[in-house]
Amino acid sequence: MSDYTLLWQDKDALGDIRVLEDDQFRLLSFGDNDEQSKQLKSAPHVPQHTYIQAMLLSLMFCQPKSAVVLGLGGGSMVHALRHYDAGLKLTAVELRPAVIAAAQKFFRVQASKKLQLIEDDALKFVTCSDHKRVDLIFADIYTNDGVDENQLSQAFIDGALRLLKADGMLVLNCWKEHSRDRALLERLQNSFAEVYACLTSGSNWVIFAARKPGTLRTEGLKTAIDELSSRMDYQAARSMSRFGPWE
Repeated sequence: MSDYTLLWQDKDALGDIRVLEDDQFRLLSFGDNDEQSKQLKSAPHVPQHTYIQAMLLSLMFCQPKSAVVLGLGGGSMVHALRHYDAGLKLTAVELRPAVIAAAQKFFRVQASKKLQLIEDDALKFVTCSDHKRVDLIFADIYTNDGVDENQLSQAFIDGALRLLKADGMLVLNCWKEHSRDRALLERLQNSFAEVYACLTSGSNWVIFAARKPGTLRTEGLKTAIDELSSRMDYQAARSMSRFGPWE
């Protein structure tokens, strides 16, 4: 990351937080050679990381009116969702106040009537919040050491079920090695009607868990793929080639 200029840095109990940029991109980093969020400055809504592109495949299987984003980062998911539908009611939950401050100051994330920013622990939020039920939950909870294990726990899954509508969907961003986590798969299959996944070219394992049977599929999606690609300004078909049931 030597080609980037350091704009800002801070440190909290969980580690370093840095904002860097070059002529085209702005990055949020949690450590050396870490790229937590990447924003194209000329088009913040276009996700630069393949795992976010994969997570957004969920939009082909529902018409959400509300969503919760767990793990704000630099706001890549928030920008994409707001571009997809400006009327979508969003709540973004972030544990680290310095990350929220960085997203607001450097990544154009601003609270509004349609976007609520909450400083809280994600597990506590899904298990204890009195938030209204939502159509989608996007969980991308990472620390300086990798995936937050709480995101994979039964307590978290139970909390997500509590927060989701009867036909809602949970979308989890994990690492490739989680594709071999049979205990996680069993927990999800015991809690949701359908569990699909997508292995990204960046070695992320993105999981889709739907409460309602018949929500997820791999057939007859050409029109939906084309529409998502057109609305989001990237080729959704690249992620679909690795999308299917997790068995």
